[in-house]
Amino acid sequence: MKKIVLIDGNSILNRAFYGIMNSKILTTPDGKYTNAVYGFLAILFKVLEDIEPEYLMVAFDLKAPTARHKMYAGYKANRKGMPNELAEQLPIIKDILKAMNIAIIEKEGYEADDILGTLSKRAEKKGLDVTIVSGDRDTFQLTSKNIKVRIPHTKMGKTEVDVFDEKAVIEKYGVTPKQLIEVKGLQGDTSDNIPGVPGVGEKTALELIKQYHTIKELYDAIEKNEDDLKPKTKEKLIANKDLAELSRTLGTINIEVPIEESIDDLTRKEWNEKEVFTKFKELNFNRFIERFELHGEAESPKDIHELFEVKSITFADTNILQEIIKKIKQNKKMIYHFQKQEIKNNNQDRVVIIPKQINAIYIWSDDNTIYEIKIDNENNFISYFKEILEDVNIKKYRTPFKRRYSNIEAN
Repeated sequence: MKKIVLIDGNSILNRAFYGIMNSKILTTPDGKYTNAVYGFLAILFKVLEDIEPEYLMVAFDLKAPTARHKMYAGYKANRKGMPNELAEQLPIIKDILKAMNIAIIEKEGYEADDILGTLSKRAEKKGLDVTIVSGDRDTFQLTSKNIKVRIPHTKMGKTEVDVFDEKAVIEKYGVTPKQLIEVKGLQGDTSDNIPGVPGVGEKTALELIKQYHTIKELYDAIEKNEDDLKPKTKEKLIANKDLAELSRTLGTINIEVPIEESIDDLTRKEWNEKEVFTKFKELNFNRFIERFELHGEAESPKDIHELFEVKSITFADTNILQEIIKKIKQNKKMIYHFQKQEIKNNNQDRVVIIPKQINAIYIWSDDNTIYEIKIDNENNFISYFKEILEDVNIKKYRTPFKRRYSNIEAN
């Protein structure tokens, strides 16, 4: 089954901003804030490595009022504006996504949630495995057997995720994903200033929907006097029926947004590598530059065989391998480089930078011989190098092969 990832841009940028803000402030040398951009990309790369989707899209909110604002003037009225430190990073992440040729969709009158909702249901009908990446649990109402929501958490620069599908939602809340809309109609949502029924919290709302299934069925039971509600709860519900129905509408994600882009338009494409490199260089994202082996035209990497004398061996050369392992253990040092092979996108037969597959490891011997070991079997690699890689007393130096490393040292 092919896979698609749909990302709530504003939500993830906001979550990344505060996640890294709490640990340390990231800025460029000229003082430009970059913590939200860095955190967003860390989350994005983890998702792509974990899922390896064929299709990818990021949705953003626009400033223009939506249908919900027109329906209810108080909608999100309690929200403070985006802090300047975050607002200045929004155009930066959009520029990077464009350089990566990742589809961005914004639509006036609709929120990012509505875009995610519409495309997730379209993709599901097309037979795709769908993952929504968002910090907003409102998206749980979209989950099904083939639609999952990943909620990322960024702490101290590390990204963890909680994954919810239809089954997980039912286990957590005791109601179906669609019934979460009914729950919100009763309890409201202070973050979006959705009123709900005053005095009805999450616990009561969940109990009511578990018993009556929908707001309509709840009020039908009240009108027919077939309910068993406590007098005070019943009084609140009767007095605020209009608010409950309004809140339900406000809390419902629109899954019929007129989006011109088709699912095929969201196919992952090759990065504009030079442009991505330039932007990462400007932002001082050296870790990402090294991770994806990006380079500018002036410092195009050379193949190791052009720079050094390399001795190729296989895992069948047990005597040589054992001698290499012995020397690494004696020296308490391992200088190495992984050769990565780009994986092609089968849909367009185009190379996608992420993910890359490791197909060889190069290791320096203490006599400056470089051994090339082809990794054609992961189990062979693990059997020889697992102990070394897990030994914290052996220092590891990963060395990119570029001209500036012509004199090999552990840096």
